[in-house]
Amino acid sequence: MALVGLAGESFAHPKAQAAAAADKKTRRPGMKLSLSVRVAEEFGSKEKSSMTIDQLIRLAKRNGYEALCMRASQAGVHSPAELVREMSAKIRAAGLAVSMVTGDFAVPRNDEHGPGGLRNITPYLDLAKEFGADLIRICMKKEEDVRWAQKASDEARERKIRLVHQAHCSSLFETVEGSLRVLGAVGRENFGIIFEPANWLISGQDYGAAAIRKLRPYIFNVYVQNHRLRPGGEATIKTWTRGDVALDHIGLWDRGGVDYADVFRGLHQIGYRGYVTVHQAFAGIMPIEAAVKRSADYLRPLMRTLAH
Repeated sequence: MALVGLAGESFAHPKAQAAAAADKKTRRPGMKLSLSVRVAEEFGSKEKSSMTIDQLIRLAKRNGYEALCMRASQAGVHSPAELVREMSAKIRAAGLAVSMVTGDFAVPRNDEHGPGGLRNITPYLDLAKEFGADLIRICMKKEEDVRWAQKASDEARERKIRLVHQAHCSSLFETVEGSLRVLGAVGRENFGIIFEPANWLISGQDYGAAAIRKLRPYIFNVYVQNHRLRPGGEATIKTWTRGDVALDHIGLWDRGGVDYADVFRGLHQIGYRGYVTVHQAFAGIMPIEAAVKRSADYLRPLMRTLAH
């Protein structure tokens, strides 16, 4: 029976249902597809969303996603508790999980305020628990953040929650080796990395199968988005290692950006079984609904592990 939306319409598109059913028959329990609410944000704004949580739930269900990745543009530590409970109930009622929470705006902005949540992690843990998530994205900019990450991880461990930092330009996780160093310095089993190859493409890193093997114990989540590096591109990203890098935003399926065949080869080699989250702001690429569908269609064959 198809789930029925708040306005009475069916959540699940028949083709998406068929694709999901085929996946269950042809693969062992493996990678799971998650949709970040960022898809409805503008690339330059982390605070505004063009879609409500009801619309995002319907979009995810219609295209066979298994979870939403929540951000402060929908709900965060600033949100009234009743609103968070209401959103959580809607997500559960639709049969979706919450793969991760990003509890404030400073973390995705990656600015000097980003690490602030590590100094008082309790509200973020409360938010994750309300959404039934065991993963929280955090931010680190300076060496002094290591000890705060240790303290926050220790508190999170008491509540069976993990903390994770995205592979991200202009952060302590801008390079592969830098990430490994910080992960080792924090030294907590519940502290890891969101493997995100597009940021490492920008910073000139080897983001493929070899890097994935090095990071195997620490990969708790995978983000996917795509860029094509081009002088005079439509956007410019600041990095610590390469200065300003110009690029164009492209779809996951487009050539000239991340080599996702190599990325998923590496993920299969290490036996990754977590969430793969579509984490792209699609403004300027194509309409959100079409991009979300095309992204899912592109990723499913890469994620699938065929039964022997």
